[in-house]
Amino acid sequence: NMSAVPSGDVINLQLGWPSPHLFAGASLLQGATEVLSSEAELAKALIYGPHIGHPPLRESIAQWLSEVYNVATSKNRICITNGASANLSNILQKFTDPIYTRCIFMVEPTYFLACPIFEDNGFRGKLKGVPESAEGVDIEFLRKALQASEAVAVAEKNNSPNLKAGKTYLRVYKYVIYVVPTFANPSGKTMSLDLRKQLVSLAREFDALIVSDDVYDFLSWPVDPMVACHASGSIPPRLVDIDSAMQGYSEFGNTASNGSFSKLIGPGVRVGWTDCSPAFAIELSEVGSSSSGGAPSHLTSTFVDKMLRNHHLQAHIKDVLIPEYSRRYYALMRCIAEVLLPLGVVVESNALTGVAGGFFTYIRLPADLPAAKIVAAIAWKKRQLRVAFGHMFTVSGDLGSLMRGEQAQGFTKCLRLCWAWHEAAEIESGIRRLAETISEARSMARQGLGFEEYTTIGIR
Repeated sequence: NMSAVPSGDVINLQLGWPSPHLFAGASLLQGATEVLSSEAELAKALIYGPHIGHPPLRESIAQWLSEVYNVATSKNRICITNGASANLSNILQKFTDPIYTRCIFMVEPTYFLACPIFEDNGFRGKLKGVPESAEGVDIEFLRKALQASEAVAVAEKNNSPNLKAGKTYLRVYKYVIYVVPTFANPSGKTMSLDLRKQLVSLAREFDALIVSDDVYDFLSWPVDPMVACHASGSIPPRLVDIDSAMQGYSEFGNTASNGSFSKLIGPGVRVGWTDCSPAFAIELSEVGSSSSGGAPSHLTSTFVDKMLRNHHLQAHIKDVLIPEYSRRYYALMRCIAEVLLPLGVVVESNALTGVAGGFFTYIRLPADLPAAKIVAAIAWKKRQLRVAFGHMFTVSGDLGSLMRGEQAQGFTKCLRLCWAWHEAAEIESGIRRLAETISEARSMARQGLGFEEYTTIGIR
């Protein structure tokens, strides 16, 4: 049960949550106090709020993002949301038609909890996996898949939106491409700059909207712990900035950057943002729930605005999160090198720029072991260790995704490990438990013992 907080002797390297004692509680409290103790600010904070979000927060996010990425963005490109997951649903409600929109393409292995969001919006059976390459995505596979899908749509004369047309829906896309381009979940890979440019060009060619979850970008550090202690590493520009800078940028654009404070302040704050074209931002703000209820998370938005304006959040990221998460990352990688690599495990996460970050690393099990889900089941039953396994990350309903995953070099032989929840000593203990599990699984395989008892263990 993933809603339960781990306790006792359980070590949970599956859980992709930030540590509670790293939450930015003090600066959140100060921001709340400033707002709630001012009669004028309280009045503004407790009304419905403009649909597009708290204006000061839109301004402070734009300034902060401009500093982080060294590329100017502006307030009119920002729409406030109540987190990346909820906003993905809002984007689909406003900019897709479950009949006209041909396919949802998801880089595989994919963030599996995104699949139900697409299916809830009418796309069950239309989710298609695109293999992940060393640089982030197999662009030629995607091109061929787009061409094939478009040929079918043309033959079926699916030429215009069926359900969403008129002034209420000013822009409906033929395709959606869902990616986590930087420190991807689950693989930890970062998409190369050249591939990002190719992806934007392809989206324009086929009338696709790229929705990128850019939630891990702010947590980066050098792969080498000796390079610069606690220094933030550089990452490639966002897809939305590439799109807006390329000649031919359209009114609504072909990219939407989905951001969230969940990994930086705490998931319960339920505040995020979309950085997109100004027209896209306005249209997104008019999704029905915002038109009725006002800006989502309006009260908390005023607290977050104070945190940014006082530079408390920036300081928390620089002085607390990056040092602690990098320390855990280095401990994880040292232990992997010490006890897993000698067993034949390979680290899959790329480091094209010498920069690590985010929440996850991704490892491939040796060929003589059973599927990762079996190894994960043994780890849970025998050693109270939870790890995320490859079968979890297939694209829902896409048989091709499952078949590719189960090939000899497929992702169902991989495990995702998270360093964000546990502290370094617990992470190291978890890796040693995993090493013991791998040795036991290998011994069982060599003895010809079956794994039947581990195929039905419910560990997802």
